[in-house]
Amino acid sequence: MAVVDVTKSCLDSISQISEHIEGSVLYLDAGCTKSFQYTGAFPLLLNHGVRALCSLENISSLDTVVDWNANSDPVRKVVVITSRLLSDAHRYILRCLSTHQAVDCCTVFTSVSEIAHSAYPDSPLGPDAFHEYESLLVQDYEELVKKDKKNSRRTEGSNLKDISQNEASLSARNFIEDKSVADTEDVGKKLVVSVHHFPMILCPLSPRVFVLPSEGSVGDAYLSVKHEDALSPGLPPLSTGLLSDGDDIPAGATLTANFLYHLAAKMDLKMEIFSLGDLSKTVGKIMTDMSSLYDVGRRKRSAGLLLIDRTLDLLTPCCHGDSLVDCMFSSLPRREKTTSSAHLKSSQNQLKHGPSNLERASLDVQIPLALVLREEDNNTDNFRLLESIEAFLCGWDSGNSASQVLDLMNLKNKVHNEKPLEFENELLSGSFVSTESFRGTPYMEAILDRRTKDGAVLVKKWLQEALRRENITVNVKSRPGFVTKSELQLMVKALAKTQSSLLRNKGIIQLAAAALVALDESNSARWEAFMSAERILSVVSAGDTTQSLSAQIDDLINKTALMGLHGQKNKKSEASKGLLSFQDALLLMISGYILAGENFPTSGSDGPFSWQEEKLLKDSIVEAILENPSIAKLKFLHGLMEELETNLSRIKSDESKETSSDQIDIDDFDDDQWGKWGDEEVDNKNNSKEQVYSDMQLKLELRDRVDNLFKFLHKLSSLKSRNIPLKDGSLSSENNFSGDPYASRGLLYKLLTRVLAKNDVPGLEYHSSTVGQLFKSGFRRFGLGQAKPSLADQNIILVFVIGGINSVEVREAQEALSESGRPDIELILGGTTLLTPDDMLDLLLGKSSYF
Repeated sequence: MAVVDVTKSCLDSISQISEHIEGSVLYLDAGCTKSFQYTGAFPLLLNHGVRALCSLENISSLDTVVDWNANSDPVRKVVVITSRLLSDAHRYILRCLSTHQAVDCCTVFTSVSEIAHSAYPDSPLGPDAFHEYESLLVQDYEELVKKDKKNSRRTEGSNLKDISQNEASLSARNFIEDKSVADTEDVGKKLVVSVHHFPMILCPLSPRVFVLPSEGSVGDAYLSVKHEDALSPGLPPLSTGLLSDGDDIPAGATLTANFLYHLAAKMDLKMEIFSLGDLSKTVGKIMTDMSSLYDVGRRKRSAGLLLIDRTLDLLTPCCHGDSLVDCMFSSLPRREKTTSSAHLKSSQNQLKHGPSNLERASLDVQIPLALVLREEDNNTDNFRLLESIEAFLCGWDSGNSASQVLDLMNLKNKVHNEKPLEFENELLSGSFVSTESFRGTPYMEAILDRRTKDGAVLVKKWLQEALRRENITVNVKSRPGFVTKSELQLMVKALAKTQSSLLRNKGIIQLAAAALVALDESNSARWEAFMSAERILSVVSAGDTTQSLSAQIDDLINKTALMGLHGQKNKKSEASKGLLSFQDALLLMISGYILAGENFPTSGSDGPFSWQEEKLLKDSIVEAILENPSIAKLKFLHGLMEELETNLSRIKSDESKETSSDQIDIDDFDDDQWGKWGDEEVDNKNNSKEQVYSDMQLKLELRDRVDNLFKFLHKLSSLKSRNIPLKDGSLSSENNFSGDPYASRGLLYKLLTRVLAKNDVPGLEYHSSTVGQLFKSGFRRFGLGQAKPSLADQNIILVFVIGGINSVEVREAQEALSESGRPDIELILGGTTLLTPDDMLDLLLGKSSYF
């Protein structure tokens, strides 16, 4: 029996479109680039005859000569693969076609199905979306060609000038000039456009764990409209039992349902759908409505699909669990997004009740290899990165190295002298690739469910094996079962000492470099401080009263505010010293309120704490923001930051004036000055009254903002009472602290444990297809009615968390499967995105929040 492998299914899907991409210049948008990067698909694309790979958003005139050689023909075939709606990608596709004037065939692949295009709110495309877009693109392209013909000479000259400014070679320019006449004739030919569906745009973290790429329409679509039960456009609403219907269905529900339906079809799986949560039920209903007799008749492997709302468990992604992968993703910098929401003409921005934008954190992390492979640390070797790039540029244009490459060398010297480290980091940064493996075992799969210490030990073992294979000896003291940053760094440098060894072992080198960042003192100390604070909150929330919990939260706020004020004076950030910031304290306060709501169910609508306890918390936050406004750059202070900073500057100025006035000797005053004191006293009184009024107004406005913050926290504390599946307490977060910091389990672990044991789960709904219901109703007439299917009866189970997952949940899901005694079950885990605690803070209190 074939083993389910998400990564292999993605690569197979690429091979299935090999006829379309062969001999083409392939353009990928940002979402597809991330997907293919994690999948390791770039070598496969080149093996299938792709002439060049280019960025759809960053189209350049150099794309026309990117694969040029003496015998090449101009590009006639362009293929675009996009993870966005066709309407969103249209302007980029049009720009791509205008860049390649000789193209006569354009093939567009989109990850959004034709049905999803027509069902998307305010979509300009109808039921026959793909054919409609083919006509639209040809029409717009012909109009563009007509405009270009009127100014062909001027356009041709400007194109050559642009290429010259971008350091293109003289031979490349001659190539364009030779082909310019033919290109002009070809422009008038009819463009052939075809649009197809390519659903396998996802980021596999391992063969059985995947998330959706950011900057894609499915991953970035809003999951809830703004209403009383909504927390964030990036999270499902609370499960109150009121399902969305018709126009109220969020775009994310429609796109997610279509994605999962076609994912199952590509993997030849026939899904039995179960859901927990209101939005999951909506997605399940859409998927069952898409089923047909055609699906029933096909021979497919049976599988169970379990859909879960993220809002049923917000505590797990808010906490800093013991996971090396979570720590790496939180510590590593992310690449800047290719397109900003301000310039993206998304149809989603036109929705009346939807958010203006939803920007999820990029999954494309930057692993700083340059920090590990510093040139000054490799004096004994000839591995000089910048010189190697310079040599490549000279070789690319050997006929004109004196003129064209001189500017490049001057630029290199300038950058090398001014900002060498930043330049090297930009040139040499790694990324995670799920297909990189050690003896057939993918690196990411092996460490995804590991704790920090276990994962680091495993990385160290892989480095030692790689050094042994390369016959490299490293003089380093090593203790079995322990890992230090210095020994990892020495092994990585030794393994990357030569370019050949670097290329052969790039997978483990990149992973080790990422682990080094996570194990760095500033990052690891902050992560451990979080874990310690969360452990304390977990302990005190198990008490009989809320007093200890509120006192701990108040203490965290005051300490972080004091540290922030001290750090501002010393011009050092808390993060640089591994300490928690004021925003970190707000994230801990969110966890504290969720814990209080679960452990003190008798708390009223005014929150889990008494008004005296909450007043102290409010006062602490107000004072902290007034003393240092820069520590709380969050959405709830939008429009008030400038006034707060101005007020703080005025207070400091007044304090400095008072200090200087105390030092003035009374003998310095002459007789004339005594006569003016009366007038000055009146002016000072008037100014002080105005200032007191201004200060009071600012404080009142700030208190109103803080009051709204606590109303939002009250909503978070009511998750257990307002989410219907959590009311009986069987799935709420455990909080029986027994000395083991990892004893508490999240919702996913408890849900899978109950499901695999065939126990009843409150709120779990089974979605029977229309065809299935028809057969069952017919059988019931003859007394042959079938029992409700059980998810535990399936040998393949796909769990998808709408809103996102983290690595701790991957481990807990594997533990639940191991404890069930069912080794025959193949478990696949997916989610909208990979969540870090910082992502949760942004979703709940940041720019992506409805608060």
